[in-house]
Amino acid sequence: MTVLNSYIDGQWVLPRSGKQSLDVINPATEQSVASLAVCEADDVDLAVAAARRAFEVYGLTSLDERIALVRKLIAIFERRYDEMVAAISIEMGAPHDLSRNSQAACGPGHLDATIIAAQALTWERDMGGNAALMLEPIGVCVLITPWNWPINQLAAKIGPALIAGCTIVLKPSEVAPLSAQLFAEFIDEAGFAPGVFNMVHGTGASVGTALTSHPDVDMVSFTGSTRAGIQVAHAAADTVKRVSQELGGKSPNIVFADSGLEAAVTRGVLHCFNNTGQSCNAPTRMLVEASVYEEAVAIAAKVAAGVTLGDPMQPGAHLGPVVSKLQYDKIQALIQVGIDEGARLVAGGAGKPKGLETGYYVQPTIFAGVNNQMTIAREEIFGPVLCMIPFTDADEAIEIANDTPFGLAAYVQCGDKATARYVIRRLRAGSVHLNGAGQDYCSPFGGYKQSGNGREWGEFGLHDYLEYKAVNGYYA
Repeated sequence: MTVLNSYIDGQWVLPRSGKQSLDVINPATEQSVASLAVCEADDVDLAVAAARRAFEVYGLTSLDERIALVRKLIAIFERRYDEMVAAISIEMGAPHDLSRNSQAACGPGHLDATIIAAQALTWERDMGGNAALMLEPIGVCVLITPWNWPINQLAAKIGPALIAGCTIVLKPSEVAPLSAQLFAEFIDEAGFAPGVFNMVHGTGASVGTALTSHPDVDMVSFTGSTRAGIQVAHAAADTVKRVSQELGGKSPNIVFADSGLEAAVTRGVLHCFNNTGQSCNAPTRMLVEASVYEEAVAIAAKVAAGVTLGDPMQPGAHLGPVVSKLQYDKIQALIQVGIDEGARLVAGGAGKPKGLETGYYVQPTIFAGVNNQMTIAREEIFGPVLCMIPFTDADEAIEIANDTPFGLAAYVQCGDKATARYVIRRLRAGSVHLNGAGQDYCSPFGGYKQSGNGREWGEFGLHDYLEYKAVNGYYA
């Protein structure tokens, strides 16, 4: 069986202790596909020391030099693209077409967008009065990434860190590490100097706290659950390092009667189920104008009935499994809570789909008759489960939409421009999508409230990796 080693100071290495390994499970087969060699705190010390040494040189390289290296990285990624597509499908169950067209595509997409943003950024400018403002790399950065969009999060963090001139210690998800392993191979092949990029495999317990609390780390970028984000912030606080976080969500999708109901509801259901519901910005609460609520419920049930599940290695428009047994069990428990709390099940439900007894497959599920105080409307389920909630007017829709500890994304389906803009200005969310519009790689991504702090993607993704130095008298 393949053993996944860490990458420290330009070398593939086994953990010094060698005490623990974890099986990497294919969620479609429930079989182990690799063994992850788990690092511990002393491995973290080696990786951070390597990054600190490398920063003394890499932090002073020119922007052109750094962009040239990232362009090599993009070329290698594109040459080995099919390997990445397969790795993502195997490790976390993303169906082949989603993995090819969306998941893996995020790698070159984010790296290209970061290069364009860096070239447009003014890295030194006259502030008046003989003062200069210089943008400089913050230093050694710890990047902690999740399993649900593994390459999206790697590229959205690694790209701006490398282009800003920072050095990196990456801890990818131990649940889905195959894509990170490939990405590290790409970086090694691209020719970055030893120590510029380091990767330590492990768990939150084995390396997470050691990384986020390390005194020689200048910045932590974390994507994951809000609960884990709180722990990261606590660990980082004693050394007053910068922390950027993209956390959970419970995003509302407000559907007005004049939205073109069938298209709007269909779009919303399929978006909620995309990636088998494992997206932090998934529109999991569909708020529907009361006058068309039952019609919308019927449309949603029909759409769900047409959704198929299947082998993630095969092409097609089907959904795959969720990532793990732990995730499957959590989703099943919350579906049962929805039933117990009195929500009306109009599609799916508990248990595996017929004919898919092997694999962590979840039935695409829709609840109607939901109010915003129910558990399924409050908690991030992270599976293909949609809650449908009625509202009477725009102000009630806004109130329900904002009544959540999260604020990552929101969606509005509305035929009247004035109403749409009235609602959008009052939504507490980092991204708002009107009538099915998507998000470009250059747009900022991040959230309000307990959905995190800071922004990623494009120009905005660079700022967290930069310090601003005012030099007074520089032009005198």
